[in-house]
Amino acid sequence: MLARVERREKPWDIIIIGGGASGVGCAVDAASRGYDVLLAEQSDFGKGTSSRSTKLIHGGVRYLEQGNISLVMEALKERGILRRNAPHLVRDLAFVVPNYDWWEMPFYGVGLKIYDLLAAKYRFGKSKILSKKEILKRLPTIKTEGLRGGVIYYDGQFDDARLLINLAATAAEQNATILNYARVFGLTKDAKGFIDGLNFVDEESGQVFQARAKVVINATGAFCDAIRRMSDDNVKPLISPSQGIHLVFRREFLPGENAIMIPHTTDGRVLFAIPWHNHTLVGTTDTPVEKAELEPSALEEEIEFILQTAGKYLHKAPERKDVLSVFAGIRPLVKTNGGAKNTAALSRDHTIQIDDAGLITLTGGKWTTYRRMAEDCINQAAVLARLPEKDCATKDLKIHGFIENAEQFGDLTVYGADAQNIRKLIETDKSLGEKLHARLPYTAAEVVWAVRHEAARTVEDVLARRTRALFLNARAAIEIASPVAEITARELGKDKDWIEKQIGEFNEIAEKYLIRR
Repeated sequence: MLARVERREKPWDIIIIGGGASGVGCAVDAASRGYDVLLAEQSDFGKGTSSRSTKLIHGGVRYLEQGNISLVMEALKERGILRRNAPHLVRDLAFVVPNYDWWEMPFYGVGLKIYDLLAAKYRFGKSKILSKKEILKRLPTIKTEGLRGGVIYYDGQFDDARLLINLAATAAEQNATILNYARVFGLTKDAKGFIDGLNFVDEESGQVFQARAKVVINATGAFCDAIRRMSDDNVKPLISPSQGIHLVFRREFLPGENAIMIPHTTDGRVLFAIPWHNHTLVGTTDTPVEKAELEPSALEEEIEFILQTAGKYLHKAPERKDVLSVFAGIRPLVKTNGGAKNTAALSRDHTIQIDDAGLITLTGGKWTTYRRMAEDCINQAAVLARLPEKDCATKDLKIHGFIENAEQFGDLTVYGADAQNIRKLIETDKSLGEKLHARLPYTAAEVVWAVRHEAARTVEDVLARRTRALFLNARAAIEIASPVAEITARELGKDKDWIEKQIGEFNEIAEKYLIRR
């Protein structure tokens, strides 16, 4: 990919800054239309927000209650399109809303029927009222005191980082040039003051590159204001960052295949408890923060809030000692002019802004609508850059790894069609089939695959985003950092000093995923 940049003599049609959902989504869209595309990501793909979501592809029940019908309808449609194009990563998930007050059952029952109607042909399943007996059958660990019954509805679940890696592979298959660890440090302008390219540094070698473009897209999410200031020093902030955290527990806290949706919490957000990779994931919070960080830390009050709220609904209240991992992410919430006092009231819709120098900024939105966000953005970019008009092709574009019956691959399900090649690696070398840790499903073959075929460059890339070890069990991830570093070094041709440095850097990051007991 770097060699392509070095050889390039004419301007790229489109350069995209940012390797999260919106940036990679734009790369897939633009490349599949036939445009020449370069994407530069300062760290690893999905290092920020895009690997730290609640792992849901959903219409947004809360937005329905707020009356944002258009956002819900768009998200429900995109949910259906994504399940169709990436069935190996998106699956149906049943959500139970337990009711403890007399008014809740008719209220949520009617609301979720409307949710079904809005989904129309993209509906995942039919919502219905459940008796107390049916609730207990689906949620054996739910708190029974005062339980009257509940409502069940259906949404989608996915693995965010795995989808992003597959989207990056899809972009590459469409001839996009995509780079991780390529930090943009400046924008260039022509004689008339219009942006005509950028400068970036390869963080591994320190080599500096200049790339010219007909148009530049800033798709850096929560970090978009920093790029906007490269274009205009006097720009006003567009983002009001909010932090959300999640706690991960053993599967026994939520056995079975059903999730819990708690519609009202003390901070005004919906709380989810969902089964994920044979663990239980609970979140999220909504805490305003002053600035976006690439590796944010969970606040003590956020941890206590989730523990206390989950304890109100689970028969066995989770404690600090039960937390296997805690991760935090920053939402790129777009500022409004309505004087909103809390981030839950800010816009979840995406925003496209074009400044006087021609920099296009795409921000806001959510994972579920990434494809539509990209379509809107590339439409704007093509007009601004006077590119040949070409229709969006992503509605029917199968995402890398596409296969209908991925469940046949067991622990390798999230790799989709690539699972067959990982199995071939193990057939060639039986030692690669050994599990890295007794409490995690991952094998050495997956490390080799990540480095050879998925642009993993560090131990953190492998343990946080190619596999989800760090997010599932931070202590177990720390315990396998050394063998993972050795495998990665062997694949990349690195020495012992590199291995030691990688282990140290990973352990330092992993500490943020542990909580004091």
